[in-house]
Amino acid sequence: MVAAHLSAPKRAQKRVLPGFHLTLGYTLFYLGLIVLLPLSALLFKTFTLSWEQFVAAVASPRVLASYRLTFGASFLAALVNAVFGLLVAWVLVRYRFPGKKIVDALVDLPFALPTAVAGISLTALLASNGWIGSLLEPHGIQLAFNPNGVVIALIFIGLPFVVRTVQPVLEDAEKELEEAATSLGATRWQTFRHVIFPTIAPALLTGFAMAFARGMGEYGSVIFIAGNMPMVSEITPLIIIGKLEQYDYAGATAVATVMLFFSFVMLLVINALQSWQRKRSGMPT
Repeated sequence: MVAAHLSAPKRAQKRVLPGFHLTLGYTLFYLGLIVLLPLSALLFKTFTLSWEQFVAAVASPRVLASYRLTFGASFLAALVNAVFGLLVAWVLVRYRFPGKKIVDALVDLPFALPTAVAGISLTALLASNGWIGSLLEPHGIQLAFNPNGVVIALIFIGLPFVVRTVQPVLEDAEKELEEAATSLGATRWQTFRHVIFPTIAPALLTGFAMAFARGMGEYGSVIFIAGNMPMVSEITPLIIIGKLEQYDYAGATAVATVMLFFSFVMLLVINALQSWQRKRSGMPT
């Protein structure tokens, strides 16, 4: 009787989803079909090259210049977004003002806007005959069709990653600690530096890494404003597209494999930062 009574709740439990083995099987099948199979095809095509051919494809001067622009512009744009994304998140969380919901919704605009539309819009604004570009051109400032345009485009598409990562952490921050620091004579800067910033630092680093990773693979918003001049403003995704148009499939997959490697590295960094953030906040990992 006692055993039957103890086993009754277990039999009465109903799962929303099927059992572990079935869901795990579907998960592995879906992951293999959608993710692993295309990546395997990419690697197998790359392995058709000899080591000398692989090095020649991924380390030519033109490709190396595209690496420098892609990674450099992505890092600089993510750094700018880390600063201004924090300011935007701070204003949205700590202040009330008319049109706040509209501003909050505009942050997600780069997510909803097609990247090609973003690139065309930025080009129309920043070109020498655009609204902003026409004002800066007489002063010798050119923002379109050079590396400056690449950085601006990556700032545009990367800002939401920082804002949406930092915003919930700021909302959950304990204001009692700030009040205690103020009551003990701390200035605003000391309170931010010693109380607030250590709390939001993991989220800020995560947003920075996500914006950097997004910038590494961005194509649509950059292609129109970059100018695409070899050795100057040519990004790595454009190199891959150019090799495909020339039917150099092995060379294209070789360059794509290099970008895939760095993407995996960034993915590991992001996961490590998220794990650190959960540990600092006391959440289970």
